[in-house]
Amino acid sequence: MIEKIAQIKEEIEKRTISDEDELEAFRLEFLSRNGKVQKMFGEMGSVPPKERATVGKAMNEVKQLAAKRFEEEKKKLESSTTREFGALDDITLPVEPTYTGSFHPLTQALDEIKQIFLRLGFNVADGPELEDDFHNFTALNFPPDHPARDMQDTFFVRKSDKKDEEDLVLRTHTSPVQIRLMKDQDPPLRSIMPGRVYRNEAVTAKSYFQFNQVEGLYLDEGVTMGELIETLVMFARLMYGADVKYRVRPSYFPFTEPSLEMDVWWESEKGGQWLEILGAGMVDPNVLTAAGVDPEKYTGFAFGMGVDRIAMLKYGIDDIRLLYENDLRFLNQFSS
Repeated sequence: MIEKIAQIKEEIEKRTISDEDELEAFRLEFLSRNGKVQKMFGEMGSVPPKERATVGKAMNEVKQLAAKRFEEEKKKLESSTTREFGALDDITLPVEPTYTGSFHPLTQALDEIKQIFLRLGFNVADGPELEDDFHNFTALNFPPDHPARDMQDTFFVRKSDKKDEEDLVLRTHTSPVQIRLMKDQDPPLRSIMPGRVYRNEAVTAKSYFQFNQVEGLYLDEGVTMGELIETLVMFARLMYGADVKYRVRPSYFPFTEPSLEMDVWWESEKGGQWLEILGAGMVDPNVLTAAGVDPEKYTGFAFGMGVDRIAMLKYGIDDIRLLYENDLRFLNQFSS
């Protein structure tokens, strides 16, 4: 048995290990559960009792030798690998670019919109995406037969036929936040309300069943239409540049009177066109009354814009679906 132990010891000492594959082969041959060292200990039962102390000591020495050789060779390989790569590296070379992700173009556009209105003295308010009929329609001066109440425009979560129970809808705009704000706080109010909204519309290059809006409300004594237009012009210049071409034209919304829309001129291969970026107007007295605000004392203006449209115009995107498909080839263009 002593001769067999000596043979295993000699094999351990003479084994050549020059790479990780040979190191693993060494481990499997000598140190694994089925390796030579373990099998050697398994033969201890056949050793005469008088020789077991001597044989056991020799076996332990071989086991320790194998373990020590394995650790030493492992450290050598790790050290040589580090030196090899270090020798090839040129610290003067620029680091290879690594894509680490970026903010979505909608997030970038929304953050810019927020920063502009924060500079103009507005704060940010929020509200639920699941709304009742009162806050989404009734308080905003939508008559009972308004088309927006029909199924083709609204996602109804609960369509109720009971007189004492209101419909629940996925909000079709962020205007309900204005109502909640006016009910909870006394004027003066100057806030924007960003958020996701939903409309039961066909998906096309220009429309989607969900999109993002930013609405704004300024409510105080003596607020005028001139202040509204001045605010919108300032926003357009800060968003698109001081040389932006814009126009303001009359429009209609149930919750504002008078109402207007703002367009900006968008250059294209066909010569350019006017594109609407927002709607606005003076808050209708009926809306103020529904929110518990005295229309004889306070006036205000409100505006609403689609973040998706703002982003499309700002970044030259011609299909709204690109904003929601999560295609990395598209999104990588907006990494900084």
